[in-house]
Amino acid sequence: MQFLAYIIIYPFLWLISILPFRLLYLFSDSVYLLVFYVIGYRRKTVKENLMLVFPEKSEQEIKIISKKFYHHMCDMFLEMIKTLTISRKQLNKRFIIKNPESLQKLEALNKSIVVMYGHYASYEWSFVVENHITMKGIGIYKTIANTYFDNLVRRLRSRYNTELIDTKKAVARITEYEKQNIKSVIAFLSDQSPKSFKKYYWTTFMNIEVPCFTGAERIAKDLDLSVTYLKIEKVKRGHYEAEFITLAENANDYADFDITDKFTYELEQQIIKAPEFYLWTHKRWKHRNKKPA
Repeated sequence: MQFLAYIIIYPFLWLISILPFRLLYLFSDSVYLLVFYVIGYRRKTVKENLMLVFPEKSEQEIKIISKKFYHHMCDMFLEMIKTLTISRKQLNKRFIIKNPESLQKLEALNKSIVVMYGHYASYEWSFVVENHITMKGIGIYKTIANTYFDNLVRRLRSRYNTELIDTKKAVARITEYEKQNIKSVIAFLSDQSPKSFKKYYWTTFMNIEVPCFTGAERIAKDLDLSVTYLKIEKVKRGHYEAEFITLAENANDYADFDITDKFTYELEQQIIKAPEFYLWTHKRWKHRNKKPA
């Protein structure tokens, strides 16, 4: 059944991927109308999240942000599909690293580097970072149940030789590389909401107290790594710029959870500036008000 679903859907994905960008975004506009007005995909969740973090905004303002978000989400989904056939030259033109020297400065410390970032702007094209590093590239991700689509996602996200490692195997694999003195740049999407909230660190995110994953910081401290934030911004449709903001040259120089808080602050500032580019469909604040006594 998994293979059947794959062979039915994959040809459509490939056909979408070969569309010129002008036609791709016309198609995206049509997908937006379907997703927002007809299917109403997670519209309730998006509205609740926006109202929760922006209580000062009017209903009309929330509606405007919501519509902009759905336009962006559809664009980003189709851009991910476009990765199937996009050339390296095109991708490098559309996703620009503004200060690669910042990452190279951390590489010069001869330590592996943790790259923290959130579900903001074009996180799917962030593998372009591979163009600017000499170390091994690693991306932490959650395996997809359908083996064939999982292999497809692995292929898309490893276009520039990034190794994808499932979250459950990440600590063991990275530790093994460190023992072998294999230095790497390790990408963590660090703004997910943990399934079990009781044992996690709690912090304020968009003025709401929530539990946070601390895996990126824990690995950095346990293995004495450097940490940086990848700040991705959408310049215009189909074009992104990213810059590295060093959070810690030596993770153990910081008190526990300081690095996680610094990451949270950087992501917050981006969301406040342009909220339409954050992934409002995921339930980031579902554990609020449940902090153990």
